[in-house]
Amino acid sequence: MPPALAQEKLPRPEPVFQGHIGVTYQDSQPDTALLQAEKASDGAPNVLLVLIDDAGFGSASTFGGPIATPTFDRLAANGLRYNTFHTTALCSPTRAAILTGRNHHSVGSGTIQELATAYPGYTGLIPQSTATIGQILQRNGYSTAWFGKNHNVPDNQTTSVGPFDRWPNGLGFDYFYGFIGGETDQWYPTLYENQTLVETLPLPEEGYNLTHDLADKTIGWIKQAKTTAPDRPFFAYFAPGAVHAPHQPPAEYVAKYKGQFDQGWDKLREETFERQKKLGVIPASAQLTPRPEQMPAWDSFSPEDQKILARQMETYAGFLDYTDYEIGRVVDAIADLGELDNTLVIYINGDNGASAEGSLIGTCNEILNLNGLNLTMEDNRRCYDSWGGPETSPHYAVSWAWAMDSPFRWTKQVASYLGGIRNGMVIAWPAKIKEKGGLRSQFSHVIDIAPTILEAAGIPEPDIYNGIPQKPIEGTSLVYTFDRGAASTPGRHETQYFEMLGHRALYKDGLMASAFHNRLPWVTAGTVPFDTDKWELFDLTQDFTQAKDLSAEQPEKLKELQDLFLAEAEKYNVFPLDDRIAERADVTLRPGFFTGRKHIEFAGNMPSIPEGSAPSTKNASHTIDADLMIPPQGAEGVIFSEGGVTSGFSLYVKDNKLTYDYNWFDLERTSITASTLLPTGQVHVRFDFAYDGGGPGKGGTGTLYVNNRKVGQGKIPKTVAGRFGVEAMDFGKDLQSPVSPSYQPPFAFTGVVEKVVLDIK
Repeated sequence: MPPALAQEKLPRPEPVFQGHIGVTYQDSQPDTALLQAEKASDGAPNVLLVLIDDAGFGSASTFGGPIATPTFDRLAANGLRYNTFHTTALCSPTRAAILTGRNHHSVGSGTIQELATAYPGYTGLIPQSTATIGQILQRNGYSTAWFGKNHNVPDNQTTSVGPFDRWPNGLGFDYFYGFIGGETDQWYPTLYENQTLVETLPLPEEGYNLTHDLADKTIGWIKQAKTTAPDRPFFAYFAPGAVHAPHQPPAEYVAKYKGQFDQGWDKLREETFERQKKLGVIPASAQLTPRPEQMPAWDSFSPEDQKILARQMETYAGFLDYTDYEIGRVVDAIADLGELDNTLVIYINGDNGASAEGSLIGTCNEILNLNGLNLTMEDNRRCYDSWGGPETSPHYAVSWAWAMDSPFRWTKQVASYLGGIRNGMVIAWPAKIKEKGGLRSQFSHVIDIAPTILEAAGIPEPDIYNGIPQKPIEGTSLVYTFDRGAASTPGRHETQYFEMLGHRALYKDGLMASAFHNRLPWVTAGTVPFDTDKWELFDLTQDFTQAKDLSAEQPEKLKELQDLFLAEAEKYNVFPLDDRIAERADVTLRPGFFTGRKHIEFAGNMPSIPEGSAPSTKNASHTIDADLMIPPQGAEGVIFSEGGVTSGFSLYVKDNKLTYDYNWFDLERTSITASTLLPTGQVHVRFDFAYDGGGPGKGGTGTLYVNNRKVGQGKIPKTVAGRFGVEAMDFGKDLQSPVSPSYQPPFAFTGVVEKVVLDIK
């Protein structure tokens, strides 16, 4: 590696020509150093960073959980377990912190992208003053790639025209293959290769599932990188959508867990707790915290209901098991190349605690829940045989999430309690970590990952990147914990604030002050007062699970930590506190290219537009006009659509008739079909929707016209007020999952869609 400058600048200055220039090439001497790519230091390790989504501390077998994770187990046996590693309690914030080594509010990521607002800590825009680990490694001779979930692109910057500076390629990754946003369907994913939408994928009935695809792409890229440049280290960031909802593994993995959760969540937590003690990943003195009173007991459900609840957990377990298997394929591929010994593998089981966003009884359409609505248990029972399949978009009941966070309190979103912020992590690096199967209990946090990788690679933190002065990295390298016998070494990460959706906490030298904000994770609308929150005090050096509140015994110490929280919050852009979810999901809060436009003309072959960046037809009267060219033999296919199996609409032609289908969360479907056949040649079609008004999510009347002649009409009783889901607005086709069961995707239009015009009234 080139020697560090007094002030490390990236990119480094161009090399000075050291050859000789004569009049002709015959009397000149070239300098080949001008043509060489930047080279990593000798012995710099490859890096495989694995980040699982929405998995709790007590889920994986590696940390005493009930779900088999043999790859995680194998890496732990060959490396180190970390049992006091912490996340931010939510997706985008954790991922931004991992990428940059700074606190989530420091990098504009105080919440998920879909809730971003115009305050410095909440914009969703990672600043140019915080270069990512990808950018730094890329400028120091690494090949870099990102596979899977990217929840760090601003919600209003996801169209095909960019800007792309905060997409993976703009954040230091040579290659990207994955999805943009909080989640995607595992059977019908919305994928991008670099910045291009992947329009053609195998269908579920052909054996397709996303996690296998991601593993294949990762393996292929690593092999290509090492074949092309064997001496060049790689950085592969593998972030599958699993085990975030929708829980959709192959059926054989669900079958593996048949009957294994019939005892219910209360008993399961007790069983996990005992395994954790036996395994040694929690102290013998740890106490099992009780179930929150807001969550139902297992015994409060009938045997019939318990059957579908158990199926929910079987599906989740199969999802994590399957994902760990696919990660194992990647690890095995690295081993087959002879590269595993010098590969730093960081495997983090969860970007936050397990998710309690699936309602008290679970759901087979989690998009409905995210819109503030709930299925009934009868609805869920109807999904029993198809739970997790392509027809469903499932999530489990909140008490399962609590069980997966054993032995801690609460779940994802709740940054005040360890159930929301503590995740199991394993680090393995056979060439350097010689204490196999060790346990490390030093306090650590996601902002420690980037500096750990930099120190392991021998790369200094840049002071300037692309001419922009950099905020100092706020994390602490964990390389000091790699030494044999370092289990007793004092921790170096001494202070850490936590805040998410109003839940807040402050850790300082083993003590933790926590304020539970009374907005429950499964409630998406409304706010609660901040001044009624109760602060508690815990001594984590003696109380591993936050079981004993010391606030009454040590009020002065609690006040000291509360004041320190205010100081840290001011320092890192935490204010203003904001607990709104549904209210912040309004896309108009994040101005995009379509903001304020009521008349929009689209080319008929436009690239898809993700929902967060697309114009919204919701809660308003609107008209869709389309100019078509119908060949003499007729045509069929989708003209204009948005959404998919979870909810959405589609204007299409089938059996030579114009049809409009509206899918209300797969619970109510309306189909309006023309009474006459579609003519050939130049044809103008229109769908007019007259909204009933009276509030969001109301119904309206839909009318079809062909060449200005009314050909069909119908009443749509309910409409989606918030979001259709994770799919896009499509032109001339319906990519990913189908809005209507009347066709199979992409059902591309076989004539020509010349133009689509949307008027929002």
